[in-house]
Amino acid sequence: MRILLALIGGLSLMTSMATGEYPSPAELPSHPALPDPLVMFDGSRVATAEEWSEKRRPELKALFEQYVYGRYPQVAGSSQPPAVQSKVLFEDPQAFGGAGTLKEVELTLGPPEWPKIYLLIATPNNKTPAACFVGMNFGGNHLLVDDERVHVPETWMPDRYTGVVDNRATDASRGVEEYTWPLAEIVARGYAAATFHCGDIQPDRPHVREGMRATLPEDADDAAETATIMWWAWGIQRAIDYLATDPAIDPARIAAVGHSRLGKTALLAGAFDERIALTVANQAGCGGSGPSRHHEPKAETVEIITRNFPHWFCANFRKFADDPTRLPVDQNCLVALCAPRAVLFTAAEDDRWANPSGQFAVLRAASPAYELLGVDGLKADAMPAADAPLLGDGRLGFWFRAGEHSMTPKDWKVYLDFADRQWK
Repeated sequence: MRILLALIGGLSLMTSMATGEYPSPAELPSHPALPDPLVMFDGSRVATAEEWSEKRRPELKALFEQYVYGRYPQVAGSSQPPAVQSKVLFEDPQAFGGAGTLKEVELTLGPPEWPKIYLLIATPNNKTPAACFVGMNFGGNHLLVDDERVHVPETWMPDRYTGVVDNRATDASRGVEEYTWPLAEIVARGYAAATFHCGDIQPDRPHVREGMRATLPEDADDAAETATIMWWAWGIQRAIDYLATDPAIDPARIAAVGHSRLGKTALLAGAFDERIALTVANQAGCGGSGPSRHHEPKAETVEIITRNFPHWFCANFRKFADDPTRLPVDQNCLVALCAPRAVLFTAAEDDRWANPSGQFAVLRAASPAYELLGVDGLKADAMPAADAPLLGDGRLGFWFRAGEHSMTPKDWKVYLDFADRQWK
């Protein structure tokens, strides 16, 4: 009977999707286990790479848009992203003791009143074009280098960040968080890095139509309106639009990286953009690398995250707070959307809130999609001990370290080691 109900529910869902309509969360059937990424909602199994590409992958993307992150942005009524215009604000070819070049580029995404991205780029001088890690930072580029030329964000910012006064950043904190993006060490390893403040695209506060959210018409009843994490992921993709034109960057070796909520963002960007060859989700937790369905009593839940941060996800996601088993997708399906491209999850012993064991289970449950596409996923059967990274020969890696919720140079060493293994 349970199988029959699941099939009926799946057929109903497929019919609704075909007409552009979706069942409400309350109408979806319960599935306690992590969804099989290779099983369509009509119950049929995906057996070939062509079926995955033509049927299951588009279906999964549509479901994440409808029930978790909101629709992929269609700004100005167009399904095509706006053309990105660039202006180099400064360029220093003798940065990092002469080992690299540091520059900041202003990216214009549309009309003058739209937000602009201030992209800080570090590249090695002796290895171009270089593989590049791209991602957002929390407090502004000026925190990452002690350089008066670097732009200080002008948008609203939480007071908890270093140097913020009355919800505005100040230049008093230049260089105080260099450890979160250790640019000199990244360049010394032969890699490039590109980062910008998440608030350039969308300030991290609810209930205010600002940033890119302000470019869309307001619809209070739209339960799948583009939410903040989807906007941020879209912003990373616009940065990649520029990086793909920079002769110092290898567009075939782009890695998206982020910590915590920005790790959720990096994973979503990697799932939706096949130009991203490697994704690093650092301690990304619920709604990111951690499953919505889980049994870790100390981990954040759908109910808690949607209550505390309602703007990160679309309104539909909150409707699964009481019963996440009704979600037609889970985070293993988001990782599967990255297949056959590489993904690295990180976790920490003292960060149970981000659900380390659940993150490991997500990688294992995503592996069938990788195997279908002819590559190895996660080859390990059990979680590793702390500080023993699983980088292996597969496309999925796991780094579990001692310590707390943070992004450190120690983590970056593992990111770079993983990239070395993937790109030889």
